[in-house]
Amino acid sequence: MIDETAAVNEDEMTTESNVTEISGSPLEEGVLPEPQAPAFKKLKKKALRRYLREEELKPYQAELIKMQQHLEQTGKRMIILFEGRDASGKGGTIRRVTRYMNEKHYRVVALGKPTEHEKTQWFFQKYVRQFPRGGEVVLFDRSWYNRAMVEPVFGFCTDKEYKNFMRGVGGFEKDLVRQGTIVIKLYFSVTKEEQELRFARRKHDTLRQWKLSEVDVQAQERWDDFTNVKYEMLKKTHTTHSPWKIIRSNDKHLARLNAMKVILNSVPYERLDPELDFVPDSDVVISGSRELEYMEAQRLRSGKFLD
Repeated sequence: MIDETAAVNEDEMTTESNVTEISGSPLEEGVLPEPQAPAFKKLKKKALRRYLREEELKPYQAELIKMQQHLEQTGKRMIILFEGRDASGKGGTIRRVTRYMNEKHYRVVALGKPTEHEKTQWFFQKYVRQFPRGGEVVLFDRSWYNRAMVEPVFGFCTDKEYKNFMRGVGGFEKDLVRQGTIVIKLYFSVTKEEQELRFARRKHDTLRQWKLSEVDVQAQERWDDFTNVKYEMLKKTHTTHSPWKIIRSNDKHLARLNAMKVILNSVPYERLDPELDFVPDSDVVISGSRELEYMEAQRLRSGKFLD
């Protein structure tokens, strides 16, 4: 029998504040609604839905373990880039991708702003230091594409530095792939309205407030600026040897599930369960070239990009 109350995961926990929202009235700290109350039934239904979603991911998480074993046996290296706007679901997806993987053979890398010493180095140098050895997966929670997205919008780099990056990144990635590294580039795409809702949740939820930064606060105001640099990034860095996959991430669960499928399809390993559906949902996973066409059509119709 399913334990409906054991369904909540660490980044979607039903907190006391969530219970308050469900009931519509303040609750005493630590006190849940009565089992027969509508608020309790709604809470239980929500927990069950989350449980079933997490269960749906498990066959793919098992496949990720099998894929990781294949990389270990063959000595292959894998780099996965998680890019996208703030609150687009990158962190939650990374946690689920790595949840059951062998910790000895993967690393999650989230680099902070460069030090004064790093500013004097070749731009890619601090990232290269984090690259995988044979049999290892490295997941970048934001990557060198900070230079294509965040830095130009907030003035953290010069126009010359930006242009140098855009000219050089294609050759850098082509060399990585040529030397046998599997490079997967995922861009998580969330709508402006959904991002606003997620920021509001972070602001009012004490368990999530740490996620809200000064940059996040300005993200809505600079929405169009981010859209413009996103277009330029896709136009100049979506290549045959290192293509972008756009993940529509308004629905976090579907984003996580389909991101796993994209990762699994990048490696010709022997499937643990050949009957499992490995085909990404075409409404969730969009090729970089298709996204460019979509954005260009938006601009023709409306005079500007909308997403």
